[in-house]
Amino acid sequence: MRFLGIGDTCDLGDLYYRLGQAGHEVKVYIALPEAQDIYGGMITTVSDWRKELPWIREADKEGVILFESAGMGVIQDELRAAGYQVIGGSAYGDRLESDRNYGQQICAEIGLQTAASHHFTDYEAAIQFLKTHPARYVFKLNGASALRTRNYIGVLEDGSDILALLTTYQKQKNSAPDFVLMDHIEGIEVGIGAYFNGKQFLKPACLDWEHKRFFPGAQGELTGEMGTVVTFEGADIIFEKTLARIESKLKENGYCGYININLIANQEGLWPLEFTSRFGYPGFAICGDLQLDSWPALFQKLLNLESAVLNTRKGFATGIVLTVPPFPYSHGYELISKGLPVLFRDMTEEDINHLHLAEVAIVNQQRITSGMLGYIGVANGLGPGIASARANAYALARKVIVPNIRYRNDIGNRLLEGDYEGLKALGYIA
Repeated sequence: MRFLGIGDTCDLGDLYYRLGQAGHEVKVYIALPEAQDIYGGMITTVSDWRKELPWIREADKEGVILFESAGMGVIQDELRAAGYQVIGGSAYGDRLESDRNYGQQICAEIGLQTAASHHFTDYEAAIQFLKTHPARYVFKLNGASALRTRNYIGVLEDGSDILALLTTYQKQKNSAPDFVLMDHIEGIEVGIGAYFNGKQFLKPACLDWEHKRFFPGAQGELTGEMGTVVTFEGADIIFEKTLARIESKLKENGYCGYININLIANQEGLWPLEFTSRFGYPGFAICGDLQLDSWPALFQKLLNLESAVLNTRKGFATGIVLTVPPFPYSHGYELISKGLPVLFRDMTEEDINHLHLAEVAIVNQQRITSGMLGYIGVANGLGPGIASARANAYALARKVIVPNIRYRNDIGNRLLEGDYEGLKALGYIA
């Protein structure tokens, strides 16, 4: 098959590399100059993806275009209309993810209960709102590419910490404000995701538990992701109550790819927080290790509509995100960590299958850190239960040797300590 990958930062680098190793033809467009060395010496990159469209067209049903991120949905829709096979999302999916209030509106339309969400494009208006409506809120920037590290989950019940934060952001004047203040909901956080083929979901769906804070104990800033536990078992109840209800809207709007809703579960029900309308990172790599279908086979199912069954392994997968300083920030990366050697200790073939590298390159036959942030990759572990999957993931993480490597040491702990059984007690996992 032929694959053309399109994105800003080569987020699917591991997938592209493995497709190439399996004998498929792969070309990748990386938009951001500071990311164009990612997977250097390991994949073929191009400077203009549009010039490669005839190459994809020549492959007919064997040619696939993969879009990595939300934000190019209009272009995806145009390419589909022109007869190209495209997997990633759609303009509708972009809006679900980037416009948080719109995403909440759609959730309400499909019958989900939603937390109050207040949209602002002016700090002063938000400050006055907080003064007259003191409460605990979550501050979230709009936009699929917005900096996650600037989001903040309020702690104080009167909202005074959010008020102080907004006053600070107002003084900094870093960017034009576009954000929501969402009422804080207590409960157990869980995600539900599935592949959509343009007409229906592939089943089973996937349950996931993300760990977004940088430090163990859920301390520090919100990052893109520091680790995740996933399973394709037991997802039916949550799927039918949430994601399944949007199937007709996705069909009407030509969506094709993976989509996820992050939720809070409590005794009052399931509360949607946000959509991810694209491949998840590191979610795609963690889910991939539980998928018995190869990526090309899965893509064919999404495009040819021959089957809506996703063949998966039983059990759980845990992914540990491996980083070096200054992740999750880019400032100083070239001075601190870029170009460091990436080495392995006592790696087996199975270990290599479960290690999915991200910001790396090969220079003079040596793997080194590359890219923008210091996101080395994700070490996965599989097992029949959460504890065994977690143990296997950390065993693999310890085999990756990079100066100043860092990762959270508590991924999966909260699930083992009560969250998983709590979801069962609430009736959300059979």
